[in-house]
Amino acid sequence: MKVPEPQFEGQTKTKLGNSEVKSIVESTVGPALSDWLENNSPDAKRIIDKCLRAAEAREAARKARDIARRKNAFDSGGLPGKLADCSIEDPDHCELYIVEGDSAGGSAKQGRDRRFQAILPLKGKILNVEKARLHKILENEEIRAIFTAIGAGVGEDFAPEKVRYGKIILMCDADVDGSHIRTLLLTLFFRYMKELIELGHLYIAQPPLYKLKKGKQEHYAFDDDERDELLKRIKSEKKGRPEKEEEPVDVAAALEEGAVVKEGGVTISRFKGLGEMNPEQLWSTTMNPETRTVLQVTIENAADADRTFSILMGDEVEPRRDFIEKNAKYVRNLDV
Repeated sequence: MKVPEPQFEGQTKTKLGNSEVKSIVESTVGPALSDWLENNSPDAKRIIDKCLRAAEAREAARKARDIARRKNAFDSGGLPGKLADCSIEDPDHCELYIVEGDSAGGSAKQGRDRRFQAILPLKGKILNVEKARLHKILENEEIRAIFTAIGAGVGEDFAPEKVRYGKIILMCDADVDGSHIRTLLLTLFFRYMKELIELGHLYIAQPPLYKLKKGKQEHYAFDDDERDELLKRIKSEKKGRPEKEEEPVDVAAALEEGAVVKEGGVTISRFKGLGEMNPEQLWSTTMNPETRTVLQVTIENAADADRTFSILMGDEVEPRRDFIEKNAKYVRNLDV
C-alpha cells in the first residue's frame, strides 16, 4: 500500500496517523487474521494469554506508580480515612500500629500517645498476595490503605527515604486467627516492601494472653509458662490465714474453653482478643514504650525466608503437605 501524504504520530514516526488507512488495513487483515486464529486455536490462546498478561502488567505498573506518587508524606489529604495519624512529623520518632479488627483499633486509638503513635485498623484477613497478581493486590482496599499510609511506594518503586514511620508494628490477637493475619501481613511486606524488613522498620507487638488478679493487683502473662510461673509466685506471697482449699482444676483446659479460673485466691482470665482489653490495658501492656515488648522482624537468610513463604502461602499443595508432616509434632496450639 502506498500513501500519498503520510501523517505520522510524534517525532519518531513509528505510527501512521492517516485515519483512512486504518479502515483499509482492518478490512483487509481482519478476515484473514480471524480465519488463521480459528484454524490455529492453540497458538491463538497463547497469543491472547500473552496480550492479557501484558495488559495486566501495564495496569499494575500504572497503579504502583500512582501509589508511589501520592501527595507529600505529611499531607493528610492523601492518607486513608481509617488512619488515625500522629502529630509529630519526624519519621524516626513515629510509630504505625497496624491493628487487627475495628474493635481493637478503637481501643488502640483511645489508649495511644497521639504525639507519635498512629493507628491503622484492618477489617478481617487481607488478601493472600502469594496467590495474586499485582493489579489484584492493588485493588484490595486494606492493602492499598497500608501502602498509602506508609507512603514509600511498592515493589521496584519503593523509596525507603519516603517511609513515614520509623517503626511499623503489627498488632494481632494472640490466637490462631491472629497468627494467620500476621503471616499474611508478613508475606505482603516480604514480597512488596522487603526493604522495610532489611532496614529494621518492621516489628510484631506482643499482647498478653492472660490476666492474673489478686485483690487490687493485676499481672499479665504472655504464654502458658509465664502464667504458671506468675501463679506460683503470687501464691507463694500469700500471708496470714490460709484460704479455703479449692477443688483442683485443669487451668489450661478451663481457660481454653473461655472460663475464668480461680486458683489459690488468684483469678485467671484469658484474653480472647485485643478487643477485650480496655484502652488503659492495651496501652500499659502492648503500646507503652517503657513497658511493652516488641519483636523486630529480621531477614537472616532471604533465600530461606522466600522458600518458607512460598511453601506456606503458595499454590503448590505437595510442599505444604510435606512441611506440615515434618513439623506437626512441634505444634502447641492447633485450631481444628
